[in-house]
Amino acid sequence: MGIGRSVPRKEALDKVTGAAKYTYDRITAGMLHAKMATSPYAHARIKSISTDEAWKVPGVRAVITGQDCPVLTGEEIRDRYPIAVDKVRYHGETVAVVVADSEYQAKAGADVIRVEYEPLPVVNSPSVAIRSDAPIIHENLASYERTREVYPEPGTNIAHRTKIRKGDMAKGWMESGVIVEAFFSFPPSDHAAMETRCAIAEILPDGQIRIESSTQSPFMVKRLISEFFQVEQKKINVTAPLVGGAYGGKAPVQLELLVYLASKAVGGRSVKLVNSREEDFITSPVHIGLDAKVRLGCTAAGRLKAAEILFLFDGGAYGDKAIDVSRAGAVDCTGPYSIENVWCDSLCMYTNHPYATPFRGFGHPELTFAVERTLDILAHKLGMDRLELRLKNAIAPGDTTPTQALLDASNVGNLPECIERLKELIQWDEGERIEIGPHKVRAKGVSCFWKTSTIDTDAGSGAVLTFNRDGSMNLNCGVVEIGTGTRTVLAQILSERMKVDVNQIHVKMEVDTEVSPEHWKTVASRGTFMAGRAVLHAAEDAIVQLRNIAAAVLRCSPEDLEVAGGRVFVRANPNIGIAIKDIAHGYKYPDGITIGREVIGRGSYIIRHTTFLDPDTGKGVPGPEWTVGAQAVEVELDTKEYTYKILKAVSVIDAGKVLNPKLAEGQIMGGMSMGLSFASRESFLFDDLGRVQNTQFRSYKVIHYGQNPEYLVDFVETPHVDAPYGARGIGEHGVIGMPAALANSLSIAAQADLNQLPLIPEYIWRKKKGDNHDLI
Repeated sequence: MGIGRSVPRKEALDKVTGAAKYTYDRITAGMLHAKMATSPYAHARIKSISTDEAWKVPGVRAVITGQDCPVLTGEEIRDRYPIAVDKVRYHGETVAVVVADSEYQAKAGADVIRVEYEPLPVVNSPSVAIRSDAPIIHENLASYERTREVYPEPGTNIAHRTKIRKGDMAKGWMESGVIVEAFFSFPPSDHAAMETRCAIAEILPDGQIRIESSTQSPFMVKRLISEFFQVEQKKINVTAPLVGGAYGGKAPVQLELLVYLASKAVGGRSVKLVNSREEDFITSPVHIGLDAKVRLGCTAAGRLKAAEILFLFDGGAYGDKAIDVSRAGAVDCTGPYSIENVWCDSLCMYTNHPYATPFRGFGHPELTFAVERTLDILAHKLGMDRLELRLKNAIAPGDTTPTQALLDASNVGNLPECIERLKELIQWDEGERIEIGPHKVRAKGVSCFWKTSTIDTDAGSGAVLTFNRDGSMNLNCGVVEIGTGTRTVLAQILSERMKVDVNQIHVKMEVDTEVSPEHWKTVASRGTFMAGRAVLHAAEDAIVQLRNIAAAVLRCSPEDLEVAGGRVFVRANPNIGIAIKDIAHGYKYPDGITIGREVIGRGSYIIRHTTFLDPDTGKGVPGPEWTVGAQAVEVELDTKEYTYKILKAVSVIDAGKVLNPKLAEGQIMGGMSMGLSFASRESFLFDDLGRVQNTQFRSYKVIHYGQNPEYLVDFVETPHVDAPYGARGIGEHGVIGMPAALANSLSIAAQADLNQLPLIPEYIWRKKKGDNHDLI
């Protein structure tokens, strides 16, 4: 009834007609506006702040500095003041907030705040940060509060270390007849969502706090504001309307803290803070970077025996969610390959860059770039077909992950089938490099990937189902609609279970923490999995209630009844039945006597059988399942000018079960375009003082419509038995292998090892000219 069909998105009409409302659109009478004053330095002591001139600007109502609320915040480790105190640690950090009658006046006030700085030495990369003589960014690291799975190393710039120790490394190297080692760099960049971050706060006379935000995590906003500012959770309500793109960048809590403080400073009045594009680029959290060293060993026949890996994630100035990302990188550090002996250290490094947070793929595009490039180098050294090497070592049921979790057909899917299908779609047998004319070659590169979701071991989701008087249904859950179409898929899941047309289901788009059942966060490709399970439980609950009421009316046992097509009927004789609309609010007999009551389906789900990781070995079960896939890119390179065209990109992913084919295809294509964009051109450009030089779209380049290649997407379906109808998470997965596949294709075309992103013509030219500077 519902799944397996390309159902249009529930909010599509509102979006294409402009009727859809976002946080930015909200304007109320008497609303004030806030703007930030930010640091021009990446690392400096704050010697003094003068706000006198700001107070003279007409319309200014409040000026807030870090001294007004010196509370340390942070989800994993409390290392960041909402407004800088004593010291700034990245270019663009907030040093003051001005509240005024208009946005223009607030900006004018922020512009005249005078700060005296004492510049400090800058740490400009994670490779520099790990050196013993590197300046220390957080002198008080030992005193910061942190969660139980965070392991900082005081006296260094290491915010967190995840260790993976599997097997016997000495044995692995002894069995390895062929060994390769390489270094890689994947720079920080931006999420570049169409809607910049925005938040509104108001404190009512009775102390109730009302926050509206463009966020992926409304329930986390509620929780953290309660914890940071010692406010009872019952007094905090957070709403999240439609979100205009997020990609992980709206999962952390930042502007919400500032608007709360701003509202408090003006007696509780409504205050709105909207990032400019430049502020969204550098003041708010960014896409994480990575420096990596990968060493692989295999037999002469190509069987992988050992992997030694160092990941230095560029967490930027504060730990935030970058700690989680670095942990996720460790969990899947080898890529989707069976390797008995693994040693990995995945470090979240403090640098003087804008602080990092999740980005679509959650550390996996970065680790996949390093691992898949190394595999190509190994295949070249072996003289082996690149896909054959991957097929020979592909992860399979019965293998264990780097964290020693046991895999089966349900929780890992079928990578070999993805590889075989990829070979057909990319026409691999034509050859990986073909001369097509003077100074022109075509080349094909491949990559494989996997990803599990390293979310909290108690992450959960809830759903509530109610009925209208005409028998149609209302679905309410805590998943934020961030552009993924998840709420449409949830309606399809409900439609399938209730056996009704999906148009009979209305989905509440806005999340309201007072009335929406809690959903942990809309991240990690967990919306369909967790909320889908909750929706199925809510449907089962409603079905039981409907059967019980109908059984009394039809004078039969509830076990004899079926629910479908908007009716409850006797399974053996469908002509005997009653419409749901006649019983969903109780059934009234002709004489007026009423039985039953309003049917309200309630469902919830909590993640199961995942564990913490052992701090010394990394042993544990980090997630419920792994989504695997294979990707390829075909390019045409001008070997004289080193310019290139991306001709074709292919993805084959084991989706478990495709619930909405067009939505799934669009998700994967969008991810592929994004992966090719930051692989080929996107990157922050830092000067020697750690300042971002390209803070607007004129200088920060993203892939444009006419620059996209032909995209081919296909799916393998190996059901995940714990998921709704077997569906695996696929929201992030189109992006993961694209940087690696593009780098592999261009390395083959240019006949040079291209181990640093972005892959701009100048870099390819430099490598061909013999620039072999080590990146770590």
